[in-house]
Amino acid sequence: MNRKIYINPQYEHLRKFIMQLPSIMDIEGTYIYGGRRNLIKRFEAPDGTPLNVKRFRKPCLLNDLIYSTGIRKPKGIRAFTYPKCLLDKGIETPEAIAYIEDRNAIGLLQQSYFISQQCPYRHLLYEIGDATPEVYEPVAKALAHYVAFMHNQEVLHLDFSPGNILWDQDGEGTYHFSIVDINRMRFGPVDMKCGCKSFCRLWGPKRFIQLLVEEYARERHFDPTICVDITMKARAAFWQRYQKKREIEFKLEL
Repeated sequence: MNRKIYINPQYEHLRKFIMQLPSIMDIEGTYIYGGRRNLIKRFEAPDGTPLNVKRFRKPCLLNDLIYSTGIRKPKGIRAFTYPKCLLDKGIETPEAIAYIEDRNAIGLLQQSYFISQQCPYRHLLYEIGDATPEVYEPVAKALAHYVAFMHNQEVLHLDFSPGNILWDQDGEGTYHFSIVDINRMRFGPVDMKCGCKSFCRLWGPKRFIQLLVEEYARERHFDPTICVDITMKARAAFWQRYQKKREIEFKLEL
């Protein structure tokens, strides 16, 4: 097995600990998420730095060939390189710390790991699903400004879903947002249609979505009515497709 380790120069002092992470991933750390594809845990480095460690599932043979022949970069290396692109543009996302990949004797990707700073924000956008208007209205407007800024910076998150949007409110009442799981991004101009369709994975009160999109439209000088129409049609289509594959376990207003 051939292993490569890429480390952000600012975290070179953590190399020894980072190299141990693959061997302790299953027995140490605080569990955050574990699905069909990936495992995410929180670790604390020897210097106290909170780390978020994501282990990617071994890709299927087709994707493995695509990654190994250079047609497309593996998810982990994209997750490692994209944060700097976003942070340089003023878009908040956890700083990348390291990337580890294991390949077999013929160069096919096996396990890979992405290590980043642990985002300190206490909330995921999932919580908006049960929120009252007093809670979700200011969040919707603040999130709209964050997304509008991101799109104006020519960055489009292709998996803009509630679990990938963290937020918090500081002592002065200002809302802050951070996006995660950014291995699927598109860089380039984001037009009205693409921008509005990117909201299709969001769920929660219908009024929350409307407020979000209306404020987003105003911030980008689009027609709010047209933007809401595009978004709602895209959401309906997305969730109808989703429902054919798996059960929706939460309240969904379309």
